[in-house]
Amino acid sequence: MKKMIPERAISGTHGEVWINGEKFAEVYGLQAKVDFIKEKVPMCGVPSGQGQKYMGWEGKGTLRITKVNSRLTRKLAQQVKRGVLEPMTIVSKLADPSAYGAERVVLKRCTFDDLTLADWESGKIVQEEKPFTFTDFDLVDYIE
Repeated sequence: MKKMIPERAISGTHGEVWINGEKFAEVYGLQAKVDFIKEKVPMCGVPSGQGQKYMGWEGKGTLRITKVNSRLTRKLAQQVKRGVLEPMTIVSKLADPSAYGAERVVLKRCTFDDLTLADWESGKIVQEEKPFTFTDFDLVDYIE
């Protein structure tokens, strides 16, 4: 492992997102995580009375967007009206030039959980959170 040097800390300012191959510069944040699905296993002789067995995983995420256009809203609205949510591919790239490298993750078969049609307030920049789920992922580039 390399020595910790504060200047090498990764800044989210250098993050980028693509949805179905189209760059979304209005994205200011992205979180994608895997929640582990576990089942309780009864156990004798253990103070808690149970253990846990890993049974799979569920992918969840949130895209945070500064509203500058309606392209994602329009795309999702069209899908809702047709009655079909089409899975999308989201690519996250984090490449701070002062870091030890870049990280790129491909999130596959993403579907958004809701569609915000209007949410604004006078005197404030409009920002939206777009929760989604995914069923597969690849770590394409990672920092060692």
